[in-house]
Amino acid sequence: MAGDERGVTLAEVLVATIVISIGLVGLAMVIPLSTYGVHEGNALSTATFLAEQRLEEVRNATWACPGSSASPCPVAAPPANDCLGLGSASAPTSTTCERELPTDCDSGTSCTTWADEEPVTGSPAYRRNVRVIDCGSGSGCAGVVDGAMRLVRVTVTYTPMSGVGGQGTGTGKSAVLEMIIARRQ
Repeated sequence: MAGDERGVTLAEVLVATIVISIGLVGLAMVIPLSTYGVHEGNALSTATFLAEQRLEEVRNATWACPGSSASPCPVAAPPANDCLGLGSASAPTSTTCERELPTDCDSGTSCTTWADEEPVTGSPAYRRNVRVIDCGSGSGCAGVVDGAMRLVRVTVTYTPMSGVGGQGTGTGKSAVLEMIIARRQ
């Protein structure tokens, strides 16, 4: 006689079905969480890129001493060309920027050097602002107290995805980059 030809019982099929169902339910519960994580990582990467982009532009802005570049620049001397500007609580402004902005700054009138962007051009889900703090003022900048230096803070804010997959309605998240810039002599 050939070996045991017994088949699979109904009880074994039911147990296997329950085990597989539990595994599939667990997998289905992880999918929204992983989708949120991928979206959040993408949003934070985009915000960081937009902050780096503006920080690089600000870093290249002219903030130079009057007179020849060979002579040292006195700390108290007003800059001959200040396209960096100052503004710790609002968009930075200058009265001596010689580059073309929306308005002419070199006429002695104050104009905004780095306007707040709400929304960022090409990225409507993001808002970006620049703040420039004078390191020579009483509190200094991250421990540096020097009138020939400024702390530049670029903040890019976005609204994160909600836990159910839609656009969130709560407070935004931000990517903040800072750099201390020295006046060119």
